[in-house]
Amino acid sequence: MSDRPAIRSALSDDIPAITAIYAVHVHEGLASFELTPPSAVEMANRFAAIQQAGLPYLVAELDGRVAGYCYASYYRTRAAYHHTVEDSVYIAPWAQRRGVGKALLSEIIRACETIGKRQMIAVIGDSGNLASIALHKAAGFHHVGTLCDVGFKCGRWVDSVIMQRSLGPGAEMLPEGEGDLRQA
Repeated sequence: MSDRPAIRSALSDDIPAITAIYAVHVHEGLASFELTPPSAVEMANRFAAIQQAGLPYLVAELDGRVAGYCYASYYRTRAAYHHTVEDSVYIAPWAQRRGVGKALLSEIIRACETIGKRQMIAVIGDSGNLASIALHKAAGFHHVGTLCDVGFKCGRWVDSVIMQRSLGPGAEMLPEGEGDLRQA
């Protein structure tokens, strides 16, 4: 039994495990505001869209099983947001509190820095999700706001906590190949 998760790029063969992990979070948790778990076909389409965008999609393995996954997506689709990504991290219930989230988040940050992204946003479902908030804080994110009562799930109103961290040089310098963005 391995104590440290192995992180690697996700493969299409991982979609059934990813779908099952996400379904638990949709049914039982507040991290996702979806009410019905997507099918494996829908999850495969989402995976393909992340790949086509050239963004990282990772899985963690423990004991030879997919223990969790994470990916980066564009925070918004408009061109000015091109250097900003949002992270999503989901861990299988049996693998929680084993360092899987920390390993995945660390690697997705590194991967996004490698491809030149400058800001990462975390939109955390439920202000009571202390584990996710602590995970992001430990990874260098800071709290930038809370959207109160923006979702209704599990019979109650749910907040979204917004956290952010710079990647690489952040806003200290212009992205490579970009002129003065104010003149665009």
